[in-house]
Amino acid sequence: MRLSLTLSTYLGRQYAFWLASAFCALMGIALLFDLVEMMRRASGKEDATMAVILQMSLFKLPHLAESILPFTVLFGAMFAFWRLSNANEIVVARSAGVSIWQFLFPAMICTLGVGIFQITIFNPFSAVMLSKFESIEAKYLKRTTSMLAVSRNGLWLRQSDAGGQAVIHALRVSKEEMKLHDVIVFMFEGSDKFVGRIDAETAQLKAGYWDIRDGWISTPNRAAHKIAKYELPSDLTLTKIQESFASPETMSFWDLSDFVDEMEAAGFSGHRHRLHLHSLVALPVLLCSMVLVAAAFTVHINRRSDAFFALIGGLVISFLLYILGDVVYALGLSTNVPTQLAAWTPAGVTMMIGVALLLHLEDS
Repeated sequence: MRLSLTLSTYLGRQYAFWLASAFCALMGIALLFDLVEMMRRASGKEDATMAVILQMSLFKLPHLAESILPFTVLFGAMFAFWRLSNANEIVVARSAGVSIWQFLFPAMICTLGVGIFQITIFNPFSAVMLSKFESIEAKYLKRTTSMLAVSRNGLWLRQSDAGGQAVIHALRVSKEEMKLHDVIVFMFEGSDKFVGRIDAETAQLKAGYWDIRDGWISTPNRAAHKIAKYELPSDLTLTKIQESFASPETMSFWDLSDFVDEMEAAGFSGHRHRLHLHSLVALPVLLCSMVLVAAAFTVHINRRSDAFFALIGGLVISFLLYILGDVVYALGLSTNVPTQLAAWTPAGVTMMIGVALLLHLEDS
């Protein structure tokens, strides 16, 4: 039997209502826990007022929404299908010749639309908000500032100490030995008093200093003169520099690909950002897979006791999939697992579980 437009619309509306309800409930819980955690971190910091904490919570809210979306789909679908099953509407539809796959089609289309909207429209907005959150967090909670930027024009790096700061620009980087090429160093006393400039062929990061070779140094009161070697004190390490890159979550879906290219052109690995990009692309498939898993647990429920066990089953599945996603993602970050495999494994495994369970129920 072909699914009618009226039935499709009804099923889609029911699913959308419970999806929105689950989203609001989970967002409220996530926001409460996040707010409590930020208040704990802000304790003892006089300038981190309640207004600042609330502002941080507001900026982080879209990222929280992205994080809970797979679980929102799972529980929203479970409640929707349980309600339809409890009212015997699924039985009536199946008796009229509607297959389980036809029955799930409206929910799948709705979920696919949510996934595409999330990565193409909502994600850029979330990335901007999270970037603002991290800026405020760095200022009030971590008390650090970003010291690195990468563009098509090369690498910009800032370091500071008690005596002042230095801004370093390099066109290319040899990541293995942390060696900068075509280097310009601007030196400042305090935060803004210019005291000198170095133009050099290379600058290599050593323990406690930059080893600058084959360059010219100039100061406001002295003409430029050639130097064979110059040691610029530094407390930077390769780990500190790597950690200063913008986190993948603060990059828009549309900007990630270009940013990865810029990082690799500058001599750094874009693996972490590429993994995040593939994970975003896989998200619509993961969300649709959650609908299949939810249906497998709830389409045959007729009693409240069954609903309780279905909810427990959903919680267990959520926990296991969350652990699986974290483990595979960590393996992907460590390059022990190929990027595409690490990004698509959670979606693929969830899809196989959902299809297998539904096929088993159909045959039983």
